[in-house]
Amino acid sequence: MELDDRKLKILQAVIKNYLETGEPVGSRTISKFTDLNLSSATIRNEMADLEELGYIVQPHTSAGRIPTDKGYRLYVDTMMQDKVDEVNNMRDVLIEKADKMENLLQQVAKLLAMNTNYATMVTTPKYRSRKIKFIQLTEVDEYQVLAVIVLEGNIVKNKMFTSAVALQKEETLKLNLALNTFLQGLDIEEINIGLVQKLKSQVGDYANLVTEILDAVAQALNEEGDVRVYTSGATNILKYPELSDMSKAREILTTLENKEELTQFVENNGQPVDKKSIQVYIGDENQVDSMKDCSVVTATYEIEEGIYGKVGIIGPKRMDYEKVVGTLQNMMSQLDDVFKNGNK
Repeated sequence: MELDDRKLKILQAVIKNYLETGEPVGSRTISKFTDLNLSSATIRNEMADLEELGYIVQPHTSAGRIPTDKGYRLYVDTMMQDKVDEVNNMRDVLIEKADKMENLLQQVAKLLAMNTNYATMVTTPKYRSRKIKFIQLTEVDEYQVLAVIVLEGNIVKNKMFTSAVALQKEETLKLNLALNTFLQGLDIEEINIGLVQKLKSQVGDYANLVTEILDAVAQALNEEGDVRVYTSGATNILKYPELSDMSKAREILTTLENKEELTQFVENNGQPVDKKSIQVYIGDENQVDSMKDCSVVTATYEIEEGIYGKVGIIGPKRMDYEKVVGTLQNMMSQLDDVFKNGNK
């Protein structure tokens, strides 16, 4: 059933009041804060309808109403105004701390926690397409060779190998030519047995060395698939009474500290079709059991094509969605500027 304008405004008023106070909202409160000019009795009737439809619930017989997950979802999907709370000088602060990617992402998590008063998480970039850009072998001595493996996104991996056969500069050049001829531009899934056999037939006595190099390439590509999660503002969760129950808070804090479930959450939810979209997971929509009383709002940042990560804000279901979405949109804009323009 589609809600009429009156019910939508009353639901919006219930949610906004509950976001501010954390207390059940009664009809008299709604009558003071809406522009509907309706009596408390009329508002009670409308709230009863909203309750029957599953958008609000009465926690106690004598209490007012609070939003349900369904009510929050409607609020997020249809009522949220397109407001963006500007975070002053965020880009300058990011660049100041961005001497390397790890520091930048930790700073993003910290800034978001400070600006929202919720817990935050930021993942390291995930490489959707992990192709080989270049392989360079260099002889260290007669039997030792250093392999420099460059992946898309200019990710560099160095591996040292011992060759069963003595290496000369001429042989090393031939190996480099063969490896790049066969492997350049390929992802790990594209390196099949037939291709490996052809490559080995080209290098003769160095076939065993090629096997070791391919193992190192596979390891390097798979390592880039691992996602790490940085968190900040975990103790902000304790500021909200509905999350501060000892056992509930302990579960949430453990999740934020151990990060295994957060990593699974990110992996399971992947990259949205529209990379600029904001994703909102309310209550039971969360796949993390300890966060069933929370909302998680995420956005995707992209360093370059195929290289992306997640930024998320975790708070109570009565979080200030407008502020959170605005802050995330602003942060995505700042990160986009940082990644495209560097420190300029």
